[in-house]
Amino acid sequence: MKNMNKLTALFFIALLFFSCGGKKNNSNSENIDAQVTYCNPLTDLDGKPITFGDPFILHASDGRFYMYGTSDYTFLDYKCYSSDDLVHWKNEGSCLIPQDNTWTTDVFWAPEVYERDGKYYMFHSSNWKNNPDKELENFRLGVAVADKPTGPFIEMYDEPIFDSKYPIIDANIYFAEDGRIYFYYSRCCYKHPVESELAAKLKKEGKADEIQESWIYGVEIKSDFSGIIGEPILLLCPPKTLADKQSSWEDLSALAGEGEAIRRWNEGSYLFKYGDTYYMMYSCNFWRGQHYAVGYATSKSPLGPFVKAKNNPVLEKNVDQGGKVYCTGHNMVLTLPNGDMYCVYHGRTAETDSITGDAKRVAFMDKMEILPNGELIVYGPTTEPQPAPIIR
Repeated sequence: MKNMNKLTALFFIALLFFSCGGKKNNSNSENIDAQVTYCNPLTDLDGKPITFGDPFILHASDGRFYMYGTSDYTFLDYKCYSSDDLVHWKNEGSCLIPQDNTWTTDVFWAPEVYERDGKYYMFHSSNWKNNPDKELENFRLGVAVADKPTGPFIEMYDEPIFDSKYPIIDANIYFAEDGRIYFYYSRCCYKHPVESELAAKLKKEGKADEIQESWIYGVEIKSDFSGIIGEPILLLCPPKTLADKQSSWEDLSALAGEGEAIRRWNEGSYLFKYGDTYYMMYSCNFWRGQHYAVGYATSKSPLGPFVKAKNNPVLEKNVDQGGKVYCTGHNMVLTLPNGDMYCVYHGRTAETDSITGDAKRVAFMDKMEILPNGELIVYGPTTEPQPAPIIR
């Protein structure tokens, strides 16, 4: 039966690829972009789903697109895929692997790559070798550099960017117009119990002794990425009160007992500017679970204060509405030269859970926009054919 299920899943993925990947009608070359489609989840040239958590796409100066992500489920390297059209993706292999002479050990998560002055810089997390207290989670953030977007990326320094004194992941960089560079990260839930009305409620009901939380911080970073400037500022955290409207979606995993512990998350931040407003997208709930979802907050400054949006969440599972997708989260925003915006994120479906064998996360990409009133809207998650992005 397991073999039959796998064959069924393989057939499903093949159908998606051949019906969506590169479909075009050459009878009208002027409208060819409108006739090319793609399907989620994104696939490689063999029609296999790209098993990335935390996907990130770089539009490089060579005109090509390069996608990086957490290599579910080994966490032992970073792979790279390239594309000319955001539809057909070539597997470029590993672009960074652990090396004995660096600060890293294992658990490589959430890479982001930026091109600056002919070099390519990868910000990422790993467990730090310096672990005298034998912490189970000893994540820090570092930066590696390469001459090509496909790597190989080599660690720039023999230590993390800075020692946060607690585990951190999900690096995100924002290059401001005034030349300043801002660095965002997520403090892990590990050993971070926080008092809240929900924590008190679950403790009273005998369901949890404590709730650990993940928080999002921001700080300015040095131009050579060798350290931070000033002290990190807390930007986003889960709601303190049950009356907070964000509680209705940010507390779902904690209420369901979903995950390895009773926890709440604000993580996976991505900052961009639209007009005079800074938008910070972020993810909540258990990172592999049903309720993982994306919201956003806005500010007039890159270091806040940020106000969470009333229309959160803007990306969440659709299985309750007859769709196929759940575990939608850790996104970035790809803005094309024509101004079109895409939300790049990971998700899961029953079909891809079956074909990947151990429920790996897979890469998705859906159209998004900022409405005239400032609201951020994501048109997803989708699995049906979508018009291919117009990249010219």
